[in-house]
Amino acid sequence: MVGPRPEREVFISELEKAIPYYRFRHAVKPGVTGLAQVKYPYGASVEDAIWKHKYDIYYIKHQNWMMEVKILFLTVKTVLFGMGR
Repeated sequence: MVGPRPEREVFISELEKAIPYYRFRHAVKPGVTGLAQVKYPYGASVEDAIWKHKYDIYYIKHQNWMMEVKILFLTVKTVLFGMGR
């Protein structure tokens, strides 16, 4: 349920050119929510993808059950109360 959100296949090759180690985010199972979704606002630019990638890599390196619980809590808070950044 928690993990880097999958990107549409059409954008992956473009993002791989712009973001070093982009495929590394696929080292874990994708999720419906993730650290990038609760910590970074919606964005469609390559620059936004770079920032989200940083959050994804942080999650991959530091993932544990407490982090997943916190991400789930922040997701619920964001959805129910519009507390997204």
